[in-house]
Amino acid sequence: MIRLPELLLGLLFSALIALVAYRRAALDKSGALGAIITGTAIFGFGGWSWGALLITFFVLSTLLSKFKARAKEGLAEKFAKGSRRDLGQVLANGGAGALLALAYARLQAPALLFAFAGAIATVNADTWATELGVLSRRPPRLITSGEVVEPGTSGGISVLGTLATLAGGLAIGGAATGYRALEGLLGGDVVMPPASALVVAGLLGGLAGSLFDSLLGATVQAIYYSEGRAKETERSIDPDGAPNHLLRGRRWLNNDWVNFLSSLVGAAAGAVVYGVMK
Repeated sequence: MIRLPELLLGLLFSALIALVAYRRAALDKSGALGAIITGTAIFGFGGWSWGALLITFFVLSTLLSKFKARAKEGLAEKFAKGSRRDLGQVLANGGAGALLALAYARLQAPALLFAFAGAIATVNADTWATELGVLSRRPPRLITSGEVVEPGTSGGISVLGTLATLAGGLAIGGAATGYRALEGLLGGDVVMPPASALVVAGLLGGLAGSLFDSLLGATVQAIYYSEGRAKETERSIDPDGAPNHLLRGRRWLNNDWVNFLSSLVGAAAGAVVYGVMK
C-alpha cells in the first residue's frame, strides 16, 4: 500500500540530505535533484529501513572518494565523471532501488527486499572496488583475458579490488540485517528473514553485480582514446573540449548505464538468495 504521509516524509528527508550533500560538493545541482527523486521513492515506498540502507551506501561511498584523494588524482581523467555526482550517476546507482521500492509498496514481497539489498550492495561494492582497487601496488588484469592493464582501466580487476568488492557487499548486507532487526524491535509490521540471509544477499549480490560491471567494462562499454593525453578514457570529450575517438564498445553504453545494469544483476542475485534461504 502507498501512503501519502510516508511519501511526504521521504520527500522532506531526501531534500535535507540532498541539500547537505550539495553543500559538501558530493552532488551537483542535477545530482541533488536525482537524490530527491530516488530518496523519496525509496523512503516513501520501501520504508525507513530501505532509506537508511541507501544513506549508508551514499555516506560510505562519499567517504571513500575522499580517501587518499591525492594518490588517485592522476587516475581521475580515465573516468567519465568526477567525485561530484550528477543526475545520471545518482539514477544509475539508485534507480533500480527506487523501482524495487515501488514494487514492494504494491506487492509486499520479501524477495524484493533481498533484491534491493543486492542492488545497493552492487553499487557499494563497485565503488569500494574502484576507490580502493586503484591503490593496489600490483597492476590490474582484464577480467576477460588476464592481460595486465593500467590502474583505472574499465574491466580491470585486482586482488585488492576484489577484496574491496567483498567487503563492500558484506557491509551493505550487514547493515540491511541490522536495520531490518531494528524495524522489528520498533514494532513495525516486518517479516524477518533468517539473520544470515540478508548478509549473504549483500555479499553475493555485490560480488555478482560488480563482476558483471567489470565484464561490461572489458567488452561493450564505450571506451575512447584521447589523442591529446595519449591514453584510454571513459570520456567522449576531454576537459579541454576536444572530442575523443571511440576505441571499443557501444557509444550509448556509458558508465552510468553499466552501473544501472549491474545493479539489476545484483538485485537478481539477491532475489535468488531469498529463494534458496527462505
